[in-house]
Amino acid sequence: HLHHEDFTGQYGRFYAAFRNAPWYIQQKKEAEADAHQAGYSKVSQHKLAVAKKIKEYTVGGGFLFAMCSATDSYDIALAAEGVDICEPMFDGDPAEPNYQNKLQYSKTFAFKDFQLIQNPLVYEFSDIDVTQSRKVKAENDFFTLFDFSAKWDVVPTMLCQNHTRVVKGFMGQTTAFKKSLIKSDVLIMGELKSAGEARYVHGELGKGTWTFYGGHDPEDY
Repeated sequence: HLHHEDFTGQYGRFYAAFRNAPWYIQQKKEAEADAHQAGYSKVSQHKLAVAKKIKEYTVGGGFLFAMCSATDSYDIALAAEGVDICEPMFDGDPAEPNYQNKLQYSKTFAFKDFQLIQNPLVYEFSDIDVTQSRKVKAENDFFTLFDFSAKWDVVPTMLCQNHTRVVKGFMGQTTAFKKSLIKSDVLIMGELKSAGEARYVHGELGKGTWTFYGGHDPEDY
């Protein structure tokens, strides 16, 4: 179970707002120490190793549930294996040229063809997340859970068990996913169709399964 992790080594993209905050400075220091202790020269390399281990676990028959920024940052880290996408304020040296064209979408769980946000001062990883771009008014922000057959779709049926099929929207660092960037073999279990965004998605990988859920705090808007 993952929630607001950042697997890219960019410290949640909080640099612009919090780079001088004691907690940010301390977290960066601790992450660098952990990476070095584990034998990695960069935090991004350490995070990628963790991401690959989780993928290994899932392929071997495990179940992964991730929400908020642990969803898109996870897939971004997998796609960027062997590619330096971090600017100097994150890892001490510039990102490599033309890194966008070096991403390998075949390695991801859910997302394809996404564009990374290259300005490190922007609080966003990529165009997967719709938090900044969505034009949905609060009073219209609801997403619908799909109704699956328990006879044919046992797991999705369990994952969508709820007292209502229409759920009030809420925010997170990653709020919801742009549907056009979701792979064709991914099952969308919850969406706001009018806005072209998915909130709740599921898939199989090897012997295991995974589920991504957008948003973080149902009380946050």
